[in-house]
Amino acid sequence: MLLSGLGEFSASWARIVPAVAGTTRVCAYDRAGQGWSEDAPQIQDGLRAAADLHTLLDRAGEDGPYVLVGHSSGGSYAMTYASRYPEQVAGAVLLDASDPYRATAADGETEPSAPAELAVLPGLARLGIGQLVPSTSGLPEPAGGQVRAFGSSPRGFQNMADEAAAMPAVFSQAQALTTLGSTPLVVLSASESMQTLDGWSAAQDRMAALSTDTSHRVADATHAGLLDDERGAEASARAIADVLDAVRSGDPLPTD
Repeated sequence: MLLSGLGEFSASWARIVPAVAGTTRVCAYDRAGQGWSEDAPQIQDGLRAAADLHTLLDRAGEDGPYVLVGHSSGGSYAMTYASRYPEQVAGAVLLDASDPYRATAADGETEPSAPAELAVLPGLARLGIGQLVPSTSGLPEPAGGQVRAFGSSPRGFQNMADEAAAMPAVFSQAQALTTLGSTPLVVLSASESMQTLDGWSAAQDRMAALSTDTSHRVADATHAGLLDDERGAEASARAIADVLDAVRSGDPLPTD
């Protein structure tokens, strides 16, 4: 199950889906307001998004447990889902996932409680949120054009504004996940983020420590490149494949 970040939607996974679909069933979906999904009557926080996804999977007849894969802020949505429905999670992959812990850090560095405009998005960049308009230069067509069209549309900007407004709640709710037990978990960090964002390495290590069967890796890629660049997407697909192999075999994850 692929969970997109801010400004992304299902088409953003165009490189990942075919890379893993040969060995498993892959589902990329759009949260309310994203891509082809209808708008929600109210701004969705992590708990509402988790409940929507749970209902969607049930009505679609998709039986769990699932491997959750979250990119950027999609990682926090994945963590909230895992906290809410632990019995449905067989494995997890966090792709340069946003840092949910900085939102309520003890040092007082907190995000605004209710950011309502896109102007707040640059301030969220230090939490690992992606760019205002997703980079789509590396995505194959027609996905590249679809993501560009959504990202530059009034509806796309509104979706980003709504999700940005929910980020403080989403991050706080993600922190409810304190352990995955021995569930296989790969945390794949982008080298760009590791080099440019203060505290990024520690945050990624903290998320990796959620499981006793874990692997923290660094890919030579940008934040967006883990999805839209050929080499970055290959590293992401390999991380997913490793978790799937570990789930199926019961063997520990390879460390790199």
